[in-house]
Amino acid sequence: MLNRSNRPPRPTLTGPIFLYALVDMFGLACVGIGASWFAAGKGAILANFPTSTVEAVACTAGGVAVMLWAVVHILRELAKQSPQMQAKFDAYISANHPDKVRKAPENEQD
Repeated sequence: MLNRSNRPPRPTLTGPIFLYALVDMFGLACVGIGASWFAAGKGAILANFPTSTVEAVACTAGGVAVMLWAVVHILRELAKQSPQMQAKFDAYISANHPDKVRKAPENEQD
């Protein structure tokens, strides 16, 4: 198996991140369904959808909007983990690369 202590820390997968990822996949599916009409001239993934250029554009644009919304929320959830991730990364660096440990900023008083 892999030596997990030798890899950099990764963010924790939480419930909200997972749900936003599912929404992102739904948006990707909408983009694929809408864009398939442009490639084939008919509904290539679903037999009867989209049936017109308007439906294909709406499906593709809606999918892009849903994907952007989900990515913004995923990044927001990951930003909430930043203090915890910084502490884990500092511990990883000190354990595996002691020559690259960041020095604590000194408080200068005038």
